[in-house]
Formats: sequence, structure tokens, C-alpha cells
Amino acid sequence: MREAPHKMTNAFDTSELSFDDFKSLVINDYKIAYESRQASILGRREVLTGKAKFGIFGDGKEVAQLAMAKAFKPGDWRSGYYRDQTFMFAAGMSNILELFAQLYAHTDIEKDPSSVGRQMNSHFATRFVNEDGTWKSQTAMKNSSSDISPTAAQMARLVGLAHASKLYRQNSELREFENFSIHGNEVAFGTIGNASTSEGVFFEAINAAGVLQIPMAISIWDDAYGISVPAKYQTTKEDISEILKGFQRDDEKPGFEIFKVKGWDYVALCETYEKAIQICREEHVPVLIHVTELTQPLGHSTSGSHERYKSKERLVWEKEYDCITQMRKWMISSAISTEEELDELESSIKIEVKKMLKQAWDDVMKDINQEKDEALKLIDKLALEEPLVSEIAQKLRSEIDPLRKEILSACKKALRLTRNFNSSSKEELMQWLLSQIAHNQERYNSKLFSQTPLSPLKVQSSAPIYSEQTKVVDGKDVLNACFDYNFSKNPLLVAFGEDLGRIGDVNQGFAGLQAKYGELRIADTGIREMTIIGQGIGLALRGFRPIAEIQYLDYLIFALNILSDDLASLSYRTKAGQIAPLIIRTRGHRLEGIWHAGSPIGMILNSLKGIHFCVPRNMTQAAGMYNTLFKGDEPALVIECLNGYRLKEKLPDNVGEFTVALGEIEVLKAGKDITVVSYGATLKLVMEAAEELLDYDIDVEVIDAQTLMPFDIAMDCAKSLEKTNKLLVVDEDVPGGGTAYILRDILERQNGYYLLDMQPQTLSAAEHRTSYGSDGDYFGKPSLDDIVDKIYQMMQNSNPKKYPGFYA
Repeated sequence: MREAPHKMTNAFDTSELSFDDFKSLVINDYKIAYESRQASILGRREVLTGKAKFGIFGDGKEVAQLAMAKAFKPGDWRSGYYRDQTFMFAAGMSNILELFAQLYAHTDIEKDPSSVGRQMNSHFATRFVNEDGTWKSQTAMKNSSSDISPTAAQMARLVGLAHASKLYRQNSELREFENFSIHGNEVAFGTIGNASTSEGVFFEAINAAGVLQIPMAISIWDDAYGISVPAKYQTTKEDISEILKGFQRDDEKPGFEIFKVKGWDYVALCETYEKAIQICREEHVPVLIHVTELTQPLGHSTSGSHERYKSKERLVWEKEYDCITQMRKWMISSAISTEEELDELESSIKIEVKKMLKQAWDDVMKDINQEKDEALKLIDKLALEEPLVSEIAQKLRSEIDPLRKEILSACKKALRLTRNFNSSSKEELMQWLLSQIAHNQERYNSKLFSQTPLSPLKVQSSAPIYSEQTKVVDGKDVLNACFDYNFSKNPLLVAFGEDLGRIGDVNQGFAGLQAKYGELRIADTGIREMTIIGQGIGLALRGFRPIAEIQYLDYLIFALNILSDDLASLSYRTKAGQIAPLIIRTRGHRLEGIWHAGSPIGMILNSLKGIHFCVPRNMTQAAGMYNTLFKGDEPALVIECLNGYRLKEKLPDNVGEFTVALGEIEVLKAGKDITVVSYGATLKLVMEAAEELLDYDIDVEVIDAQTLMPFDIAMDCAKSLEKTNKLLVVDEDVPGGGTAYILRDILERQNGYYLLDMQPQTLSAAEHRTSYGSDGDYFGKPSLDDIVDKIYQMMQNSNPKKYPGFYA
């Protein structure tokens, strides 16, 4: 571990700078730091006065971030957290006006390009996707992946952002993709607070980066606390770089290069970052910069004061060793500036930042006040016909800084009061309200998916082709041929996961493909589900088309936080400014035992909105879904059936080209008596049950959902109910999981309720995990007998004379 000097020195290499140039550089840095501090102070006050909802800032970390920004080049990437405002200002990727726009939740993309009012302040992102779905040149700009609040979660995608540089450098087939990389020279910068290094994903990411040997530069901002909890409760030895010494590389073994530097030492920080990033960029060695003795003068956030938990001695020390205070002292002692000059500079900065705060507030209120005026004009007009409405107008008029919810609520109340008569004034207000609802839908509810012309939802179904030469093979071989074809066509396609490489995955879907396409494209990983997903996210952000494999569906839970908090929300939280078309491949449903038989569909449906969800019943259907997803630009989860890899299927002649449209159901068997909707492995049993039930004069219509997000866009399930008037939904999830999701959609969105002549039913697994063995499967999940009995019972309830009981 390399430790910087404790005392400030003038060790800057200024051989190519005149003193005046050096002085100008330092003063400009100080200006950025001081502006950032004032923005933090004023932003905090805005929350405390109620004009902003919540505030979190980077006070106390300013000087270290100046140094980091000097080493950050066009093409580089940041995966940081909500303390990095000074870095973003110094690197030119954001500014104070944009910070304040975020603070006020401005929904104008020009004012808040990071999240368009959807994230709290200091959650930064650069926009790299054009409206037509094409990518901007990432090498021509500085790049920041979109921040999220969950602590340490940014570490997972950081692995992928850095891994992309390694692939671009080492795979000569990728040299043509100059918009994404220039020979892999880009560094992925990560930042994290010292307390957040206690999270498991931090250690997982550190280990992954050390194994992969990728250009990942992690800065740890160490202010000795995690909200109110001091380092002695957070970290062994109270020193994260101390306990990570085992990762330090040596002459015999690769690893990290670890640096340690004081956060108030401007010169040492600049020297450290210059050296560390040079190693990282040139040698593709991960580096860790532990920045110590930082402060947090405004406390953790606007939710409380740090005076409640810090000692008087600590507070005195923090005041003296505030990084801006120390930089100021050094500038004066080094004759870079005088106290009077800095006083004057600071006074002018305070005035300027206040002006920017006012401008940001005026900008956000301009449109809202216009909407208020328009609403009042219409409400006043309606009040001439109904006097009670005038009270609503009066209340809205008294709102000095109204929110949109107050304006729309006033309109709705006025229309409720006048529900008993019609007039042109009422119609005008109603139409204006509807137009505003549409505008606000776009402002607050749009872009869960990117919805570009390249969306996989625009890919139409095209059938598999069979001929006299068509072979009958194991299902795994259908997948293998599909992957082989697509890897041969697209050099940006990569796949990785546990046991995926050398043995071709535990079920042989990738058998032989690593030998054909190389370890850079088809790779084994360690057992680290969070960073497998993060690796996929980072690679997808940088132009790759990754397949991240999670060995079994039950293990998806290990990575659920990264999938839910990061990938699923990415398009929404950037309003489609960023995309990560990652495919997560896994297998589940029926096998043996508690941990290899899972079907937690309800959990996935509820937590992964923003990720397409495919549930193929066999490997041919899975191949068609992969072909569709490879053509699109949005993320997806595909669950293959565990018991289907060795079942025989015909190998399509167009195995890498046919497609299955997302959100399109398939009628596997037409029928007239009852509609049964299912998906995945259970469909085989449903089809067998339907054949048996024909012997009892029951004609079942069997529908394969195919995908659950989206589900049945054309509402074809309702068309089936027009014939049968009866509905059963079958799956292997716990009661109230996937079946409840499907049932709600058919009854509510598709208005299927009005087509039924009896109560709809569901059939799912037991409420517990499936026990081991074939009997455990039989008694834990819907069996052939269960399905036959359930359908027959429903028909018996409808017509007891025709269908006498089986067992009574």
C-alpha cells in the first residue's frame, strides 16, 4: 500500500507550467470547491424551509474530488454515489443549476438531464441514447452511469464498466467500435463512502476486479462515520485499506494497487490520483484510493444534525481540518493567493450561487404558475355557474408556490361539485384537466422501458422452419445452435456465469462454444451473483450485448437488489437517457429439493418492473425469445425449464433467426368448455390433463402466456373467454403469486369478469418450498392429477348432473 505524505508539499510537477498558470489552475479549483460548498449549504436550507423535499450533498469531500476530476478523461466512466457533486462540476458533467433543478424535481430534460425530476439531488447521469435508439459516441464525452441510493449497489455495475475496457483492448474483433472505446484505454471510476464498504457487494466487487484484472479505480471517501455509526462499529481495525492489504499485488501474484491519502491535502491528492490512474489506465490493474480524514460539515443529509452523535473534540477537529479550510491555508502560505483575495472571491461566489438558486426555482415554478393561471381562469368561469366552486378557486389562488397535485386536485374538486349539470365551462375545464393528466403521465410515469424504434416489442413473431432434413435433438442442442448462430453474427455478444465457460453450463446449452469463440466472449465466473448481474449492466451500458447467467432461479435472490434497484429502474430513472440491454439467463421450475425447484414468480413480477420477463415452455420457444431479445435494446429475464434440456425437440432450420413476439400468447389447444392459462414447465402437465379430460367430455382451451412482462398485449385471453366463459390459471408459484398477477390482468384490464359464468379459479403450489424427491414434487406442486381434478371440479360446479364427483 502506498501512503501519501501527511503534510502538504509543493511536490507538484510544474515544469511545464509557469507560476501564473499554476496559480490560475489552483484558484479555479478552489473556486469550484467553494461554489460546491455554497450549493450544499443553500440546498440544505431549501429543504429546511420546505421548498425542496429532501437534500443530500457532498460537503467535506470537495478537494479530493477536484483531484479525481483531473485524472478523468473523455471516454472514462463513473459509477458513484450521492456525494460526488464537486467531481461532477469539476469534470464538466454537471453544474450547480442542474443540481438545484434536481433539488426542486424539475421535469424539464434540459434543466435536469440526469433524471428529469425523478431522482433526488446529487444522483447524476449522462445521457448517451438518442431518441431513435442510436448511441452517442461515448469516447467523445465523459460518462456517468446513473446513480442509485442503495449503499454500495454502484459497485456491482462498476465491475462491468471496467471489464468492458479489458474486452475492447484484448479482443481485436472489436476495434471497429470506436464510439464505445479506443483500444480499451478507458478507466471506470467508482466512489463509495467508508461505511458502505461494510456491504457484501463491495467485497464481492473488489474480489471480482482482482480476479479479472480490469481498469477499475475505487475512491473511498472516509469521514469516519456512517450516518451516526462510527468506524469502530463498521470496519475491522477501523481502516478499510488496512484490511484490504491482502489484495495488494506483488511480483508473483496480480491484485490491486492500494493508495492512502489525506482528504485535506490538495497537492498529495493530485499526485496520488495522477499516479494511481496512470497505473490503472496503462496496465489495466485495479486501484483503490483510500481518502482519509474527510469531514461532513453539514451532517449526513437534511434529515438530521451530526451534532447529535459527534463529540465536541471531533467537531473541533472537523472545523480545523475541513478540506476547503486547509486548502485555503495552503494557498496563502504558498503565495498562490492572499487572504484578502480569497475573501473577495468567496463573497462573489456566495452572491453568484444565490442567484443560481433563485434562477433554478424560478425555472421550475414558471410552468407550474402558468398551469395555475390557466386552471384558475377555467375554475373562475365555472364558478359563475356554481358559487361553491369559488371557494376552490380562492384556496388555489392563495397558494403562493403550488404543486401540480394542488392544481389538479382543485380541478377535480370543481368537477365533482358540478357533477349534476353540463355546460361549456365545465367541458372546457374537463378537457384541460385531461390534457394535464396526459402531460403528467409523460412527466412522471413514462419510459419504464426505452421504447425506441429498436425495442424488442417491435419484433414480430416469425415461425421456426422445418424440413425433411430436420433433426430431432435434445432441447439443450436447440439452445446451443441458437447461441452459436448469434455469436457468429455479433462480436459484441458475450456470456458469462458460473460453470458457463469450459463445461458449457450445467445443462450444456453453451457446450463447446468457449472453445470456438474464446474465453473473452464466453467466460466462467466465481460464485458472485450480485456482480455477475452488475458485470452485465456495466457491459451493456458500454455497447455490449451480454448474457449474464444465474445458475438456478432460486439464486436470483442473491442478486435481487441489483436487478431491482439498478437494472429494472434504469430507463425510468433516466427517462430513457440510458439503457442496458442485458439478458439474464437462468433455469427453474421443477427439479428436486428446496433450492433447485423454485418458482418465485410473484416476487419477480413485483420487484422487476422494467425488465421483460420470458417463461418459455421448451427450448425451441426459448431460442425464439433469445432471437427476439438480441434484436432489441431492452433488458430481459429468461427462465428455462429445468426438466426440458434432455426432452426431444425438432431443431429448426432457421434456429438463429425465428422469433417469438413479447407479450403474445399462444393457443396450444383450442377448446370450448374452459380456458386454462399457464406457462413454463406446468404447461406440459396441463396439455396432458387436457387430453385426459376429453375422455370425460371436457374440451379445454390451453393458453401459453409465453411472457409475463408484458402479458397478452392483444388481450387474446378475453377472446378465449368469449367462447368458454370459464377461467383457470395454473402455475408453480405460491398461492397469490403469478396466478394472481395473470388473473388480475384478465379480469380487470381485459374485462374478462363480464365474460364469466362462474368464479375464476387458480391452481398453484403449496405455500412452502418444495421438499426433496419425486413425492415432494407431487405433493408440493400441481400434479397431473391436481390439474385434472381442478378442471373437472369447476365443470362439475357448473353442471353437476353431467359431471358426477370422482371421489364422493
